[in-house]
Amino acid sequence: MEPVASIDRLWTVEDVSHYLGVPVKTLYQWKWRGEGPPVRKIGRHLRYDPAALKTWVNQAA
Repeated sequence: MEPVASIDRLWTVEDVSHYLGVPVKTLYQWKWRGEGPPVRKIGRHLRYDPAALKTWVNQAA
């Protein structure tokens, strides 16, 4: 079994906000409008795949 530290984890809205330098509120607005980076809803929470987020950033540039 792999150690927990090596498991890839999905990023929270706060993680993505920090990474992109945009307010959390902007991420929720993008989700509501169907814009922005790909996001998954897990329960009540939004989660982002770091690899998909980085691909989205590179395509947007």
